[in-house]
Amino acid sequence: MNDKELPANQRHWAVLAILMGTFLSNLDASIANIALPVISRELITSASDAIWVVNAYQLVLAITILPLAAIGELIGYKKIFLAGMCIFIIGSLACFEADTIMQLVLARILQGLGGGGLATMGPALIRSVFPVKLTSRGIALLGLTVAISTSAGPSIASLILELSNWRWFFGINIPLGIIISIIAYFNLPSNITTKRDFDLRGMFYSGVAISLFIIGLGNIGSGDPSLNFTPWIELTIALFTFFLLLNHEKKCVSPLIPIDLFKIRIFSLSVTTSIFAYCAQTLAYVSLPFLLGNQFHRSSAIIGILMTPWPLIIVFIAPIAGRLNEKIDPGILCSIGMGILSLALFSLYLMPFDSNNISIGLCLTFCGIGFGFFQTPNNFLLLTSGPRERGGSASGMMSMSRLIGTTVGAALAIFSISIFPENGFLYSIAFASFVASIGFFNSLIRLKSKLFQVIPVE
Repeated sequence: MNDKELPANQRHWAVLAILMGTFLSNLDASIANIALPVISRELITSASDAIWVVNAYQLVLAITILPLAAIGELIGYKKIFLAGMCIFIIGSLACFEADTIMQLVLARILQGLGGGGLATMGPALIRSVFPVKLTSRGIALLGLTVAISTSAGPSIASLILELSNWRWFFGINIPLGIIISIIAYFNLPSNITTKRDFDLRGMFYSGVAISLFIIGLGNIGSGDPSLNFTPWIELTIALFTFFLLLNHEKKCVSPLIPIDLFKIRIFSLSVTTSIFAYCAQTLAYVSLPFLLGNQFHRSSAIIGILMTPWPLIIVFIAPIAGRLNEKIDPGILCSIGMGILSLALFSLYLMPFDSNNISIGLCLTFCGIGFGFFQTPNNFLLLTSGPRERGGSASGMMSMSRLIGTTVGAALAIFSISIFPENGFLYSIAFASFVASIGFFNSLIRLKSKLFQVIPVE
């Protein structure tokens, strides 16, 4: 990686381009959810077909993470980011002009390929543009951007639908994407590339394994669980393909999976802790609207208000965690965050159904505080525990761990309600607390003998 420090003005513009690209790629992963009924009616298609407007984007995003991370190290993060933005703009234009559901889904596949380039290269570029002593602040800004794009998605979607129609979900990306491309072209630094072969067979195995894993987990809970064997067949094939992938990667000179990074204990523990954290958060996110509506008997408006503090508080906690990360061992901050998240979720599980809104809101606020203190320090450890020239692969695994955690968390919530129709979502909160506690103990392993450790500033 190029260790030459960027001038402050250039760094500010580079960070703006990275954060805006990350914002658009994350926003488009979920914003179309709001308009699915409208899209289904306008394009005269079924709800089951319309859902592929969302699934196609997320599936391509998932499949391309590891290959794009490897290609980024081969030809440069800046090139992948700029190519991703161009493809994203073209895909958005195709979505805007789509007249049939098939055209829209194909356009979303193209858009997902571009979004994969933006999402995968974002963390690696953040590490390259910030000085070593300020890296944690850059990672905090990235986490802040992801949190804002997640929490603001429904509001932005509703505003666009109020002012215009669903096509502008994608049309707005075109002028913004052009502006981001110009800023990125003139301000993003180039990194020192590595010379190695690209693992085509690994890309094939990983694509099959990841796609069947996501589709299989998504199908769990549909229909009668005792009769629906399709998800289990899909997951079995995914598992078999994953073992083929691992066997191939062990023999491969330039593996797609960063096996060399997984030999670094801090890196591997940070990846697994991230999976546990996102799994716990998604378990709770999926379950909370149903729990608050069915058991706590709150209206849809009140549910929306009660759930707002969780993502909103992360916006304020992320910068604080970034600064604390410069003075306190990140493992300690991660452990504190996961502990708070686990205790807050367990308190919600134990809460009587006649509790007032303030008590519920307080619990969910502490969930956000816990996750906020976890996110930035853990991402810092994940991105910086390996060599700088392996930043692309570390960035890819950061995105992959988030994807695995959220996918498994959503599937577990659906599986829980299919087994326990009456109290499944309540049990999901308890299980989310348990998963967070595993993440807490997993994070503790990273700690050194000394409780507080000042991180050396280079």
